Amino acid sequence: MKSLIKCAMVMENHKPYIAMLFVQFIYAGMALFSKAAIAKGMNPYVFVVYRQAFATVALAPFAFFLESKQTSLSYNLLCKIFLISLCGLTLSLNLYYVAINYTTATFAAATTNTIPVLTFIIAVCLRMESISIRQLPGIAKVFGSVTSLSGALVFAFVKGPPIKFMKWYPATQKQTAHSLINSCSFGEWIKGSLIMLAANTAWSLWLVLQGRIVKQYPAKIRLTALQCFFSCIQSTFWAIAAERNPSAWRLGWDVHLLSVAYCGVIVTGITYLLQVWTIEKKGPVFTAIFTPLALIITASLSAFLWKETLHWGSIGGVVLLVGGLYSVLWGKKREDGKGVTNEQNPDTKEEIVLECITHH
Repeated sequence: MKSLIKCAMVMENHKPYIAMLFVQFIYAGMALFSKAAIAKGMNPYVFVVYRQAFATVALAPFAFFLESKQTSLSYNLLCKIFLISLCGLTLSLNLYYVAINYTTATFAAATTNTIPVLTFIIAVCLRMESISIRQLPGIAKVFGSVTSLSGALVFAFVKGPPIKFMKWYPATQKQTAHSLINSCSFGEWIKGSLIMLAANTAWSLWLVLQGRIVKQYPAKIRLTALQCFFSCIQSTFWAIAAERNPSAWRLGWDVHLLSVAYCGVIVTGITYLLQVWTIEKKGPVFTAIFTPLALIITASLSAFLWKETLHWGSIGGVVLLVGGLYSVLWGKKREDGKGVTNEQNPDTKEEIVLECITHH
C-alpha cells in the first residue's frame, strides 16, 4: 500500500514535466503541419481564417462552462480587445504564415525563441519591465537579449557547410518528385526571415498589451476565445482582399483540413489549458525552459520527413538564440526572488510567458 502511495506521489510530481514535453511535441507538429499545408498550395491568409475559426469553436465551451461567473464586458473594453486582436494577433498570424512559405518549419520553430526577448525589450520601452545594469540579473537580461537576437540573425543569414550526419532519411525519400521544402532563392529566404521577425515582434507587442487587458478582465480563457473570434473576422476581410479565387477557400479531406484543425483545436485549445495548469503548479519560468525542445523536435522530424538540410551556421545561431533565452529567464528569475520587479510584473510576466509558448 505504501509503495502504491509513493508511486502515485512520484507520478504526481512528474506530471508538469510530462505535460510540458507533450506540449512541445504539439508545437513541433504545428510548425510541420503549417509548412505542409502552405507548401501544398493553401493560401496563408485563408489558413489563418480557418485556424481562428477552429480555435474559437474549441475554446468557446471551456469559456462558457469554466468562466460563466465572470463579469460582463463593457463597450470600451470590448473595443480595446478588438484593436489588440487586430494590431497583434491578426497581424502576427498572417505574417507568420506568409513567412513560413519562404522559409522552413525549423526556422519558424527557432525564431519562436526570440519572442520572450522581444517581449522583454518592448516591455522595457513601455516601462512595464524594470531593468538595472548595475546588478547581475539586469546585465544577464541585457546580454541575453542581444545574444538571442544575434542568434536569430545568424540562423537567418549564415548558412555554412551542411551537416552530413543529419542526412539519415530513407533512400526512398530521395526519389520523391515533390518535396515539401520548396527551393527558394536567397532573396526569398531573406524576405521570409524578415517577415518572420516582424511576425514575432507583432506577437510580442500583443503579449505586452495582453498583460494590461487581463487585469481589467481576468477571465483568461474567455478573453482568448473572444480574441480568436475577432481575429477570425478580421482575417476574413484580409483574406478576401488578398485572395479572390473561391476555390482557395475549399477544404477537402487532406492536409489542409488536418492542419487548420490541428492548429486551431489542439494547439490553441488543449495546450492552453495544459500550460495554465503547469504555470499554477510550477510557475511561468518553468514552462519557458522547455521552449527549445520544440525546435529540436521540429529539426529532427523535418530532416527525416522532408529532407531538410541543416547547416553548421544554423546550429551556431540556435546555440546563441537558446543561450540568450536562458540568460533572460535566469535574470528574470533572480529578480523575482529578490523582489526587484514592480507590482505589475507578476501578472504581466505570467501572461507573457504563457502566450509566448503558444506562439502562432
